[in-house]
Amino acid sequence: MKNYIILIFKGIGMGAANVIPGVSGGTIALITGIFERLINAIKSINLTALKFLFTGKFKEFAKHIDLYFLIAVFFGIIIAIVSLAKLFDFLFTNYPVYIWAYFFGLVLASVYFVGKTVSKWTISVIITFVIGTFVAIIISVLNPATENTGFIYLMLCGVAAICSMILPGLSGSFILILMGNYQLVAIDAINERNMQILLPVLIGAIVGLLAFSHFLSWIFKKFRNETISLLTGFILGSVSVLWPWQKIIYLKNASEELILKKGEPIVESYKRIMPETFNTEVILAVVFVLIGIISIWAIEKTAKTK
Repeated sequence: MKNYIILIFKGIGMGAANVIPGVSGGTIALITGIFERLINAIKSINLTALKFLFTGKFKEFAKHIDLYFLIAVFFGIIIAIVSLAKLFDFLFTNYPVYIWAYFFGLVLASVYFVGKTVSKWTISVIITFVIGTFVAIIISVLNPATENTGFIYLMLCGVAAICSMILPGLSGSFILILMGNYQLVAIDAINERNMQILLPVLIGAIVGLLAFSHFLSWIFKKFRNETISLLTGFILGSVSVLWPWQKIIYLKNASEELILKKGEPIVESYKRIMPETFNTEVILAVVFVLIGIISIWAIEKTAKTK
């Protein structure tokens, strides 16, 4: 029971990360030591698993797909997404600098702790690290699309978001921002329990997760060091997205007028800026960066002790 409770908390960490633009649930899975097990468990949902299920062999089915592990992790993810959507909406509205600062430190430190799990830094490993870094940087500077409520487009949002959610360094929420549907899916639809929006996203997420997990599991086994270095590059390249001082860019129409939704302007993207003065906010932000770094160090130390 203690192990499952720990897994639920790791799932909550993943879910919380997925709600925040720029933070990857895959990063949390990787630094808490459940990434490879999670990918292999999801990949195991195949024809053999369905055969066990439909022939009443539930014990074999549960063992084949690591069912109780998946239940614990996804239970934690769902708890976090449902309960934290409103909280993060409040925090980003009232204390954006401190939230960004904490996750900036969290992700910055994870570059070191994830990268050091590479057993040998060869030429191919260094190349994949550089590629991962540049890909994440390029994604971070892309211009977001506009909001789209089409069923097929929402399914594609689900596919793209879930694949990036399980890839360390690529944020599912940030991908939704680029696709123009972050506010619609991650905040409005979840808070309002709008199944007309959530259902196609969920369908796309399930299909994308099952398909992508097979590829990721295969490449992780064949090229483990290269895969970890690529993911470390993704994490490093995505750090700039979490810079604490950001100017909110709101969505405007052709006449440069703000586009409102329920009386509130729609967030289009975030522009990184430097703090104008050295004040209490800057000092507290640095403190939150350090707390983020210490959080990763504490997780690593705990894992080593166990």
